Amino acid sequence: MTGIDYICSHNPIMSKKAEIESKILDVAYKLFLVQGYKNTTMDDISQGLGMSKKTLYKYFPGKMELLAASFDLLKNRLSLKVETLVDNKYLPYTAKLKSMLTLVASDLAPINPELLEDLREHAPEIWKELQAYIRDSAYLRFQKLIQEGVNKGFVAPHVNVSLVVLIYASAIQNLIDPKFLLQFPAGMKNSMGLTTAEIFDQAIQIIYQGILTDEAKQEFQKN
Repeated sequence: MTGIDYICSHNPIMSKKAEIESKILDVAYKLFLVQGYKNTTMDDISQGLGMSKKTLYKYFPGKMELLAASFDLLKNRLSLKVETLVDNKYLPYTAKLKSMLTLVASDLAPINPELLEDLREHAPEIWKELQAYIRDSAYLRFQKLIQEGVNKGFVAPHVNVSLVVLIYASAIQNLIDPKFLLQFPAGMKNSMGLTTAEIFDQAIQIIYQGILTDEAKQEFQKN
């Protein structure tokens, strides 16, 4: 039990407040995913909760704060999952690769391009924070995983780890950026037909296929 868990378990008021905030964020995030940020109102969120708007404002001062808290929760949850996976000394390396794809995809799958465009246009600070998270996550976690592969002989020794991380971070940031995609013909974008999660998934798989040794590729396909 962590210190926070201990305090909450011995403080029913704090525990109740955390429970209500968690429920509010869950409902708000689902509405943002379905309706986008621009088209979701505090009235929509309070109705979805069966809660008065006055009560809702006691917990969160506005829609922007709800959006920011929702994405913070998502990022923290995903970071914890990935860190636990990367630090697992008993899981085979190729299994880590596939598990990482599954983890990232499961949490990012619901985020559609429309919401990402909403973030860029109407919540630029949160959009910048999301981009920074992707970049930092690549440096802190993806680099660690690739370096482990080099050390264990699963990643080809001639591979420049920093370059691989740079390619990964650049690809992910640009492929989910609506403004970047506007540079390309509509037919190309439409024919891609990938969700945000699938973009992450395929970008990582393409990188893996290019850097793994032949033995590691075979093992990767088995897992």
